[in-house]
Amino acid sequence: MSTNITELLKQSVTASRQLITLSDEAINRILTDTADELINRQAEVLTANEKDLARMDPANPKYDRLKLTTDRLAGIAGDMRNVASLPSPLGNVISEAIRPNGMAIRKVSVPFGVIGVIYEARPNVTFDVFSLCFKSANACVLKGGSDADDSNHALVTIIHTVLERHGIDPAVCTLLPPEREATTELLNAVGLVDLIIPRGSSSLINFVRDNARVPVIETGAGICHTYFDKDGDKEKGQAIVNNAKTRRVSVCNALDCLIIHQERLNDLPFICDKLKESDVTIYADELAFAALSGQYPPALLQPANEDSFGTEFLDYKMSIRTVASLEEALEHIACYSSKHSESIVSESFEAIRLFQQQVDAACVYANVSTAFTDGAQFGFGAEIGISTQKLHARGPMALPELTTYKYIIEGNGQIRK
Repeated sequence: MSTNITELLKQSVTASRQLITLSDEAINRILTDTADELINRQAEVLTANEKDLARMDPANPKYDRLKLTTDRLAGIAGDMRNVASLPSPLGNVISEAIRPNGMAIRKVSVPFGVIGVIYEARPNVTFDVFSLCFKSANACVLKGGSDADDSNHALVTIIHTVLERHGIDPAVCTLLPPEREATTELLNAVGLVDLIIPRGSSSLINFVRDNARVPVIETGAGICHTYFDKDGDKEKGQAIVNNAKTRRVSVCNALDCLIIHQERLNDLPFICDKLKESDVTIYADELAFAALSGQYPPALLQPANEDSFGTEFLDYKMSIRTVASLEEALEHIACYSSKHSESIVSESFEAIRLFQQQVDAACVYANVSTAFTDGAQFGFGAEIGISTQKLHARGPMALPELTTYKYIIEGNGQIRK
């Protein structure tokens, strides 16, 4: 580990100790001030973002994630204010007991300490991570990609301005250099970083998981399915499929594969009708292709192959798979799902019950768009990522998931025989 990176991480460790001493009121005041500062200085953020955008092909699926607008900055600031309004996750007594000898044991929520987050062309993550880590009294070490380096620097400069104004060590929010070498050093920062959370493509997540010596929580790629059951309502199906696919194609909760019961193939052109407006390319299996032929633009309709399934498109593209039963749909999801978000459209209570019971994913929906897999939409204020693993955290990770716990034991001179 280079001396420079090591020193930055040591400074983060020291700064994290100061955070523990801050009151929740002081934390909230700093967060709201930072949100205000972002809006006041949005022009310089947008200028920096334009430099990043100029280096990227607009056809790149990451372009939309990279792009900041006044509306998106307002949303980012709003999320930060929401986080400030939430109850503190710290000091909560998870359990307590009095032992027969009079010894009192309390299990209490506490910060992790220093959390490293590795992410790609998503400058919004910079503010999301800072707000959630700061609210939970964790120092954050940010490792953004080179694609968003100008944007990230502009955002962190704003954060540091507010922190220094309030007498807080700016090392509680540290931005590492964008080079890959910094990623390697962060992954090996044993004793300096308590937890690493990767946010990005499956290749990034796999690299972090396979190479980290520091504990990792995976925020997995989103290969999301919607199953339109034989008892599905076609009006609901059309709205859900269109929203899940086209609201924002570059996010992890976007729809990648529509699974349809063969008894409802006659309704497939209706279900897909609104997708035409967004020029969504459909990779359809043989039966779905036949059902859509002549009723969906031929330039946007392609035969599916095996690569069409299990793919996170991050684009105006999706696949369609026809099944003969709910059981077959469940098998397809089990085979190709990334365990992120899965949805069923059905009016059958029994079909919904079986789907909810058997689908292994962080978020399982019934008659709802997968676009709702989001910390803010769940009422968490913001999120640091969507965990697809089962250890410690699963689904949108917000304030409670950024704490661990310790045992506080009090007595009156008890000794063990």
